Amino acid sequence: MRILVVEDEKSLAGFIKKVLIREKYAVDVVFDGQEALDYAQTYPYDLILLDILLPKKNGYEVIRELRNKKIASPILMLTAKDAVEDKIQGLDLGADDYLTKPFDFGELLARVRALLRRETQEKPVILKAGNLTLNPKTHIVKRAGKIIHLTSREFSLLEFLLRKKNHIQTRDMIIDHVWDSTFESMTNIVDVYIRYLRKKIETGFSKKLIHTVRGSGYVLKEDHEG
Repeated sequence: MRILVVEDEKSLAGFIKKVLIREKYAVDVVFDGQEALDYAQTYPYDLILLDILLPKKNGYEVIRELRNKKIASPILMLTAKDAVEDKIQGLDLGADDYLTKPFDFGELLARVRALLRRETQEKPVILKAGNLTLNPKTHIVKRAGKIIHLTSREFSLLEFLLRKKNHIQTRDMIIDHVWDSTFESMTNIVDVYIRYLRKKIETGFSKKLIHTVRGSGYVLKEDHEG
């Protein structure tokens, strides 16, 4: 899952990122409110960790604009502002949870897990394309009733393509969601994993699901015979 950390204290932001990456999350970090809005409107984040006292636009402005634009990513506020009215303001604007600085990183991770668990429960239980099914909760993938064993990276790639079914995804978009924004996108890692995935979910079936869009990237759809 992909998390956006919005924190202008660079040392704290770096430490939060390190802790989250250790827990196997993909993490982007930005340092001001305007950059947070730009990133959140570009990438489909599973969670946003948002400071309130930020340069350019404060956290309250960021929350208001994101919700006005119908961006529903869960938001966990991280801030030194601990007055009850500050918490009420953030929650009323559309934040999902509030954690006051200084905080324990164990509590931070517990709140992250809780919000991601809630988000997962609200998404479709089973993702489908033709006779292919993927269960995000159990991590079971089947095609025509046969279980297909995937590595964790292959599973993340397939889940992302299924959630974006019928929409072209560029290699950079795939890298940004399935890997990490700091990953070297000039490598052919996406093409390599697409080949791995095709071999596992398409071998023995006449209907192909993952299609190459020349000059653009890849799309998963279920309307092609071959």
